[in-house]
Amino acid sequence: MARRNVTAFNLSFLDIMACGFGAVTLLFLILRHNGDIILEIPRPDSEIKLLQEDIRYAEAEQERLKKLKQKQREEIERLQSQIAILALNVDSQEAVLHAQEDPEEDLAVLKKQVLELEDRTAEAERQEGGDNTRRFIGEGNRQYLTGLHLGGERVLILVDASASMLADTIVNVLRRRNMSEEQQRLSAKWQWTVRTVEWLVAQLPAHSRFQVYVFNTGAQPILAGTENTWLDAADSLDLERAVEALHQQVPSGGTSLLNAFRAIQSFTDKPDNLFLLTDGLPTQGEKKPRGVKVSGSQRLEFFYDAVKEMPSGMSANIILFPMEGDMQAAGAFWQLAARTSGAYLSPSRDWP
Repeated sequence: MARRNVTAFNLSFLDIMACGFGAVTLLFLILRHNGDIILEIPRPDSEIKLLQEDIRYAEAEQERLKKLKQKQREEIERLQSQIAILALNVDSQEAVLHAQEDPEEDLAVLKKQVLELEDRTAEAERQEGGDNTRRFIGEGNRQYLTGLHLGGERVLILVDASASMLADTIVNVLRRRNMSEEQQRLSAKWQWTVRTVEWLVAQLPAHSRFQVYVFNTGAQPILAGTENTWLDAADSLDLERAVEALHQQVPSGGTSLLNAFRAIQSFTDKPDNLFLLTDGLPTQGEKKPRGVKVSGSQRLEFFYDAVKEMPSGMSANIILFPMEGDMQAAGAFWQLAARTSGAYLSPSRDWP
């Protein structure tokens, strides 16, 4: 065999040296090699300051609660003193009431004083508004010379509530008739009629009695349940109820003046003054006519038949509102008013 050369630094020796250097390096990294670094332990001064601030806040809150408690105690004492004073007042009032010998006499005195005050109030109202039972102010607060006889012991206001009272022309009547009830009530012509009734009831003498009837194909009082009954004009509640009910009325149907005058005959005490508010001659008599159309001569015949049923001894005041195509209405109603010593009025648009 060839003789091998011996080398002092072989591969195994190099491995041992590398491991040794690695171990030294590892120890160098693990061990602290800077002896000048000193760890500082935090002092509790900041925590002490925070605790001291909490203590001061708690003491201030405690002081505030003490003051609040003192105020509440003073308020309770004040209320207790007021209660004691009120109790003394109640006791004194009870003593005065028990000391009265005749409380009925004092009650009678109070009632007498109330009646005197009511009389004074009524007198003041009468002096302020004249004999009007209900106040009514027209546009511009104007007064009118109408020639209408507004007196009477029993005054009947007869209001035409047929469909023609919705408008002045037939076309507009047909249009309005197909609208809602609210829109029909707000029709300018019907509102004009309602204002006229308001003006009339405002002029009634306080000593008179009145009734408001509406009619179309039939007739009935504006206040249900008051058939053939006269209402007191001095009772403002009856006046307001009648006017309010008329505001809720919806014009509809045809016009039968004959049935309206027959309704007047059912009163035991007949009216001595009549106000008839309408816009033309009637379109039917007792019953609806057979044909669809009604001629002018037929309407005039229906009118004369109705006049025959009108009670005697009654003044008829006619207020005729406009309606196209009824030229004979003005003359016929004027003759009726003249024959009964009444008045005929064809009002302007802004009346009353």
